[in-house]
Amino acid sequence: MKAVYTILLLIVSNVFMTFAWYGHLKMKQEYGWFASLPLIGVVAFSWSIAFFEYLFQIPANRIGFIDNGGPFSLMQLKVIQEVITLIIFTIFTTVLFKGETLHWNHFAAFICLVLAVYFVFLK
Repeated sequence: MKAVYTILLLIVSNVFMTFAWYGHLKMKQEYGWFASLPLIGVVAFSWSIAFFEYLFQIPANRIGFIDNGGPFSLMQLKVIQEVITLIIFTIFTTVLFKGETLHWNHFAAFICLVLAVYFVFLK
């Protein structure tokens, strides 16, 4: 069950992270008031979202880490997190930024990342 909790927490964490890192780009397109914010205001806005990322990321790593009784090594946790990040980012990009499209090289990169997960779990 710890593996499931870890992955679910990582998914939620990455949704917040993606919005914190890239959501302001969409906000700038959609809302005039947001476009007029100085950079420090945009950073503060993103940090406020990133706070929620940490509320899920830290427990995910604590629960999932093998030295805390979890099922994953540190390397495995990181590779899982990166793959989840890519999946969330791809959904975010294709849904919110309609002009972004996936190409063959994106799928080739995804396959390489899936292979990375496979290799990191080999004993």
